[in-house]
Amino acid sequence: MRPNMRPMEKTDLKGALNDLSTYMRKSLGVVVLALVLAALSAVLTIIGPDQVGKIATIMSDGLLGGIDLAAIARVGILLAVIYGLSALFGFIQHYIMASVTLKMSYRIRAELSEKINRVPQKYFNFHAQGDILSRITNDVSTLQQGLTNSLPTIISAATQFLGCLIMMFVTEWRLALVSLGITLVGLLLVAFIMSRSQKYFTARQESLGKLNGYVEEMYSGHEVVRISRAAEPVGKTFDTLNDAVYDANWRSQFLSGVMQPLMNVIGNLSYVAVCVLGSILAIQGIIDIGVIVSFILYVRLFTSPLTQIAQGMTNLQTASASAHRIFDFLGSEEMPDESEKPELPRPVRGEVDFEHVRFSYPDSPDKIIIKDFSAHVAPGQKVAIVGPTGAGKTTMVKLLMRFYDVDAGAILVDGRDVRDYARGDLRRAFGMVLQDTWLFKGTIMENIRYGRPDATDAEVIAAAKAARADAFIRTLPGGYQMELNEEATNVSQGQKQLLTIARAVLANAPILILDEATSSVDTRTEQLIQEAMDHLMRGRTSFVIAHRLSTIRNADCILVMRDGNIVEQGTHSELIARGGFYAALYNSQFEDVVA
Repeated sequence: MRPNMRPMEKTDLKGALNDLSTYMRKSLGVVVLALVLAALSAVLTIIGPDQVGKIATIMSDGLLGGIDLAAIARVGILLAVIYGLSALFGFIQHYIMASVTLKMSYRIRAELSEKINRVPQKYFNFHAQGDILSRITNDVSTLQQGLTNSLPTIISAATQFLGCLIMMFVTEWRLALVSLGITLVGLLLVAFIMSRSQKYFTARQESLGKLNGYVEEMYSGHEVVRISRAAEPVGKTFDTLNDAVYDANWRSQFLSGVMQPLMNVIGNLSYVAVCVLGSILAIQGIIDIGVIVSFILYVRLFTSPLTQIAQGMTNLQTASASAHRIFDFLGSEEMPDESEKPELPRPVRGEVDFEHVRFSYPDSPDKIIIKDFSAHVAPGQKVAIVGPTGAGKTTMVKLLMRFYDVDAGAILVDGRDVRDYARGDLRRAFGMVLQDTWLFKGTIMENIRYGRPDATDAEVIAAAKAARADAFIRTLPGGYQMELNEEATNVSQGQKQLLTIARAVLANAPILILDEATSSVDTRTEQLIQEAMDHLMRGRTSFVIAHRLSTIRNADCILVMRDGNIVEQGTHSELIARGGFYAALYNSQFEDVVA
């Protein structure tokens, strides 16, 4: 966990700004300059009405004796310079803030990407993938846009408000008091609305994250949803989440939307008050027409900052809600630092020992998944782990690769506890072929090379040949340079599996894990994949989790799991001869095939 990060309350606007300051520390001077320029731009805008009032006075005085056009021209040139500088300062501050916030967003996204690799596996048990992705994309963008627009707007508007207030009292204190009294009522109402609305902005971002997570999950399995009877319950869940987003959006937008019309009403009341009182004072000869003209312009400039401040605070509230979600993730628990741990000695022989392993998942400590698992695997052995669903087969693989650590007992690789090595270095000793293939948008060559990024084209092709994938690759349009789409739907499931096997061949890891690698393909493709895996496993310690027991008949050792324990172990023929639990499982599958 970053030392400067701490859990925030959902409505902690100050806390969000404090955490953001750590990302803008190097640019703090530039940000201050931008805010100063925003203030100067507002100051110059404030001077304008006074000069306009002078023009009105010159023209009214000259109605009888002739208008001084030269004086009007001088004031006009000064006005042009004032408004030109105001526009220039505004442009510069916007450019600075946009640059700073873009760099901040870039850094935050980079840290979020790194953070994903540092959080423990249990974090993903409680948070949907789509919600995490929403924090990296949607929330960071919302934060960046909110800061770019809100901070300068608030500073500029506040400067304009105070400057106008001073100029109004200097120009005519009685009119100033009337305008101020009316405006204070609006400010109190805005403060009240803001105090009630922040929670809805936070709820909006959280509900949007949940909806994104659910949509991402359902889209990835949309084919299953289509052909099953799950469409109706999926639709109902979506409607519930969508209703939550709608409700949070409606509440936040309604409350923030009230502020703009409210400020308009306040501004109109100020106009009326200035016109009535100004007319009375002018009739009495206390003020001239130029003062009224200046004051009307000041009232417009005086009330418009309130609208800008209200809008700026709305943007800041939205940014604060996004910041809460971002820093909540950045400040979450991390895996312990293992940089000081030694590297796994190379070459890895592949000897693996399970010594009385006991394990339960962190979210359900009372439910013991692995009770007392012990086994010895010699280097180069092919070990199959079989058993009914929920027996703990996949869990053992996760423990072996330290996605989780055992509660009791130990797992040894080459005679040393896996906890003695850093997770990243330990996992480089493993190659994996899983049931769920993972391919990304890119060429077939790039997807295979992911197993070893520095591999040459010749090495990639050699790996594909060893994986029995070269033949079908060459029949595809473009061959190794064919572009896979985002879901890799332009190749079959069996072809996907062969590509992942080719990737594992290229990685050349000493220990292999094959988790239900043939469970989702047809029998013919299964035979081809089996040949590829046999080649891959040659000379390597291999752990095979198999659903189809016919695929592991040649395993050196079969570990039969039931309820978190090894109930049987031996070769296929030995276990069949015993007529125990394995034999019952095998015969039941055979009977299903015959039937």
